[in-house]
Amino acid sequence: MTNINDLRAKLLEEKARLESELSGVGHKNPEIKGDWEPSAPDLNNPTADVNDVADSIEAFEGNAAIEVELEARLLEVDAALARIEAGTYGICRICGTAIEDARLHANPAAPTCIAHREG
Repeated sequence: MTNINDLRAKLLEEKARLESELSGVGHKNPEIKGDWEPSAPDLNNPTADVNDVADSIEAFEGNAAIEVELEARLLEVDAALARIEAGTYGICRICGTAIEDARLHANPAAPTCIAHREG
């Protein structure tokens, strides 16, 4: 039997890690709660070399891709925490059966049973 408190702790730990990683590549969008944006490079430096500007743009593009992945996972973790609060955690959102303990231990944010997992 799955201990929801242990899984909640894992989810909260992962949430803190994701937010820390996100703060390294971006910042919270002040206009949209829960949204993150990649940090844009400063392209207004008149003494910047063309290669430095190109490197900054390349780093920004890489950070943007990382930000998207981290934010997507953070949304999954937040959704799982909301399901815990709502009392629907561990129930497959497709068929309504219990999600296997092994699946929840492997991915505490899993919204579906093994039969209905994506990818």
